[in-house]
Amino acid sequence: MDLEAAPARENCNAAKADPHKASLKVTLALAYQSLGIVYGDLSISPLYTYQSAFSGKFHLQEDDTEILGVLSFVLYTITIIAVIKYIFIVLNADHDGEGGTFALYSLLCRHANLSMLPNKQAMDEELLKYNLDKPKQTRRALYLKNLLENHENLRTSLLLIVLLATCMLIADGVLTPAISVFSAVSGLKVAAKHLDERVMHLVVSIILIGLFALQRCGTQRVAFVFAPVVIAWLLCLSSVGMYNILRWNPSIFQALSPVHMFKFLHVTGKEGWASLGGILLCITGSEAMFADLGHFSASSIKIAFACGVYPSLILAYMGHAAYLTKHRSDIERSFYKSIPRTVFWPVFVIATLASIVGSQAVISATFSIIKQCMGLGCFPRVKVVHTSENVYGQIYIPEVNWMLLILCLAALL
Repeated sequence: MDLEAAPARENCNAAKADPHKASLKVTLALAYQSLGIVYGDLSISPLYTYQSAFSGKFHLQEDDTEILGVLSFVLYTITIIAVIKYIFIVLNADHDGEGGTFALYSLLCRHANLSMLPNKQAMDEELLKYNLDKPKQTRRALYLKNLLENHENLRTSLLLIVLLATCMLIADGVLTPAISVFSAVSGLKVAAKHLDERVMHLVVSIILIGLFALQRCGTQRVAFVFAPVVIAWLLCLSSVGMYNILRWNPSIFQALSPVHMFKFLHVTGKEGWASLGGILLCITGSEAMFADLGHFSASSIKIAFACGVYPSLILAYMGHAAYLTKHRSDIERSFYKSIPRTVFWPVFVIATLASIVGSQAVISATFSIIKQCMGLGCFPRVKVVHTSENVYGQIYIPEVNWMLLILCLAALL
């Protein structure tokens, strides 16, 4: 069906047929929308990153070695993974405007005879455009191509890696909404210490049901509702972060030196290595930058990240660490305790809304991944609703949406 629709798409204007070649106005509009879809999950990671990183058996020392080390790890992890990997490399490897693991696999199959997928139809060769595109290849590329084509075990291993990565992303679509919304609502414990856990579970369940019910409205409408929330959240992160830096520890910028990472590992030993799993939570949702590429464009995703998301996250993590250097005993709910009391409730409300938005990134990514799986014969055929006349990749899959809701509630309970 996608193949038959191709001539109609080619006859559309440039903005509709290919958002990657759209005007500056359209690109900025997509960048605004991407804040509400792509970066919701990544932007709420400060809610739980430090709490998870310091949940090990080691204790915070008086000389701030652990705090500076964790902060340095967080800063370099975000920079290396989100900036260098995704912004400069991966976003340039789209497959006809689509992103995600299967898109990369299809891109490989376009230039090499690697496909081992079950849908061996007559149109496959035309769909994958194998032997139609003849790009110039280096000697190393030809060597790798021949190596993969001549060894079936390597092709099988590659397909298994693709399927595993896809399953992990779909699992992220199940776990992230439950974890992020619950982390935000848990801030009520700071203001109401005797609040019953069952009440919190009920509130989170209602929020999740409302979130998945909104999906039928389409990516564009949801994005225009969610984008202001993420913008307000990023402003809160940067403002509170700058406040904590100036008030508690202006010298926190010394964590920019990678030396503190080595000091951290030297002091904490085995427990420090174990805590790196918690530090990786600072990049949860970064995979949506590529998986949601079909909903937007590479340039719009890059603009939104460079102009808003990245500087806000850096300030937030630095401010949070600056607060911890003076309040080591508050690690349990340090994020909410670092917020000035005068603005606690507004920030709490925005954080809760942002956690709802954060779940949208992996939900949209799951829709895109499932559609790609269907096209390659790796998923049962389900109804796919195109929700936008302008952007081909903006879709909604009802069956998958409600399955995700049921699994999210199960994970929460």
